[in-house]
Amino acid sequence: MKAWMLLLALSMGGCANAPSPLAQTTTVGLRGQRFTVELALDDAQRQRGLMMRTSVAADHGMLFVFPHAGPQAFWMKNTWVPLDMLYFDEARRLVSVQADAQPCKADPCPLYPSEAPARYVLELAAGTAHRIGVQAGDVLEVEGALPAAR
Repeated sequence: MKAWMLLLALSMGGCANAPSPLAQTTTVGLRGQRFTVELALDDAQRQRGLMMRTSVAADHGMLFVFPHAGPQAFWMKNTWVPLDMLYFDEARRLVSVQADAQPCKADPCPLYPSEAPARYVLELAAGTAHRIGVQAGDVLEVEGALPAAR
């Protein structure tokens, strides 16, 4: 195992399935479903995302919070599980979906861009967007106030 991968695994609590012990979490709602999400608030957290996880529970995910709305694009490098990527604007309205993004097996990894400016990106286990029937304009509900992006 490469040294940086070992360090990353250890920094994530030694378990590739578990959230980082230092991760902030909150609960979000979408189409009547509740999800516990880790928050990615700064560049390092947004870059790491859900890398090295071997699973994502059906009721868990990650919410990426950006300082400003703009075109967003994600990739699946070092991400081992398929994901749905849901892009939301400043008002937390769904503007774009990249469903069933597959792990990247070799460089260059494909990009999964938003189709409109987005400030929030919700990553969930692949198939969730279809299962709950997301539609453009759906509003992401957030329990409490979100910390500011850094």
